[in-house]
Amino acid sequence: MTELTLGLDTSCYTTSLALVGEDGPVLDLRRALPVPLGGRGLRQAEAVFAHVTGFAQLVEALRDCPSPTAVAAAVRPRAPAGSYLPVFRVGETLGRALAAALKVPFWPVSHQEGHLAAGWTEDMGNHVLAIHLSGGTTELLRIDGFPGGRIVSLGTSLDLHAGQFLDRVGVAMGLPFPAGRALDELAALTKASGPGKEAPEEKAPEVSLPVRVRDYRPSFAGPEAAAYRLMAAQVAPAQIARAALICVARAVEKMVLQAAQVGEPRDVLVVGGVAASHVIRDRLHHRLEHPAVGVRLHFPPPELCTDNAVGVARWAWLAARKGLALPSVE
Repeated sequence: MTELTLGLDTSCYTTSLALVGEDGPVLDLRRALPVPLGGRGLRQAEAVFAHVTGFAQLVEALRDCPSPTAVAAAVRPRAPAGSYLPVFRVGETLGRALAAALKVPFWPVSHQEGHLAAGWTEDMGNHVLAIHLSGGTTELLRIDGFPGGRIVSLGTSLDLHAGQFLDRVGVAMGLPFPAGRALDELAALTKASGPGKEAPEEKAPEVSLPVRVRDYRPSFAGPEAAAYRLMAAQVAPAQIARAALICVARAVEKMVLQAAQVGEPRDVLVVGGVAASHVIRDRLHHRLEHPAVGVRLHFPPPELCTDNAVGVARWAWLAARKGLALPSVE
């Protein structure tokens, strides 16, 4: 019998359900939480209600699928026990109920571990760095064995998170929340035209935003204020969008280079919704994988960078295959 793990994730701002087996996902369903135009998110109570109502439609799809042999759910934002957000209780509660009804094991996973599992490959070895870039997390991690190995936080954002910074800039320019994809599409208009591409109407001078990283800890409050000044000066929106994305990429570069200089691993896994940006990916590949630097970058497929339950299910599937002990009831 094919072993399938059912994964559930109720993050800010996606309700996700996935079935994962040895050959990857056989089901991957997601429902974005509705955020009004101009809004910069939802209150936790609003998000919890949206997850509860959204899951009803997603779970219906399981009627035509094989029964899972295990259930996993993201139960907290990050692995440390004190990490907590109310939205994750929705997925955890449903996951535990389904596991009990099906009489199969339940694997509690952190949302961050799900992101890591979405991009993890066997060729990475046992010692890597990882950078989690999202609206709620900007963190540099050292991973010694995965899954179930030691994960050490080396540094987090001093103020705004990378995705939070991008969302604020995007919403201020009239883009929908979350704004990452729209910013990426807007920034693409600044590229030179090529075969089959339309040239931008006019070539505006490239602008940049300041970036500061101290002890692996980036700050995005200054870049946010600088972006607003560019808007006030009526700089082209495409230029501001590109400047904001390049600002995040430069922060990642600084974090990775600082780590490399003190002997940290040069295999680097970049995960989270922000890692889906083609502008950021291209910049990092160009700068960090230069022979003079020698960093080896790893990214999940863009569709598995944004919040999803595939990584949550895959973490549990890998843990079971590795023979890890089932975590006790928390």
